[in-house]
Amino acid sequence: MLRTLLRVLVAAAMCPHPPLLVPAVAAGAAPELAQLRAACRQGIDRLLTVDPDVLCIVGDAPAERWYAAGDAGSFRPYGLRLDVALDRVAAGSPTMPLSLTLGAWLLESAGWPGPRRALGVPRHATDADLARLAADLADVGPRVALLVMGDGSARRSEKAPGYTDPRAGCFDQAVTSALATADTASLAALDQQLGDELLAVGTAAWRLLGRAAGGASWDAEQLASIAPYGVGYFVAVWIRRP
Repeated sequence: MLRTLLRVLVAAAMCPHPPLLVPAVAAGAAPELAQLRAACRQGIDRLLTVDPDVLCIVGDAPAERWYAAGDAGSFRPYGLRLDVALDRVAAGSPTMPLSLTLGAWLLESAGWPGPRRALGVPRHATDADLARLAADLADVGPRVALLVMGDGSARRSEKAPGYTDPRAGCFDQAVTSALATADTASLAALDQQLGDELLAVGTAAWRLLGRAAGGASWDAEQLASIAPYGVGYFVAVWIRRP
């Protein structure tokens, strides 16, 4: 199964998912994240150059769940009357969590015309769960690209949502270094409990990425590593080498 997965996974982009990335949600604060927004767009543009057959969004969710055409998410909880369909047409009430909704919004903004899937990964996912989900990705399509959504620690400063924690900087540095160098082993080995204590809502998705991409060679590029509001936001892109 590992060989099958490595054959189908051709690229991955990693982006954060604060609702403020959507300018209409950020309103007057929109310019503060303009650089991050541009980095996300650059990463997705790079991702699309590999011409995948299917693009799968992976992100934090309350429970494990696959989403497909007809599913949607909404920014209404964040004060914006905007629903976002995963595959352009919504068939029911929005159910996708923020991570996948923001990912769908980024893909729509980039103009990706191809099929999309999404996978919600809960923070309580075990190593066995993640290994199974990594294998399941092999069934998504013949050439799959991943858009992995995740925020780093939210305890980098006194103004952060979780106040300050001296461990936050080291945790975020480990994540950003692994993303910048395609260090799949380090991502797979991230400490989920520590990530939860630091309010990092990307840990499970990054752990899954580490398992899904392990064993292949990648050209990696870091596009952003910042911590506005005391929250770690990282953008990177991996393209599989021939």
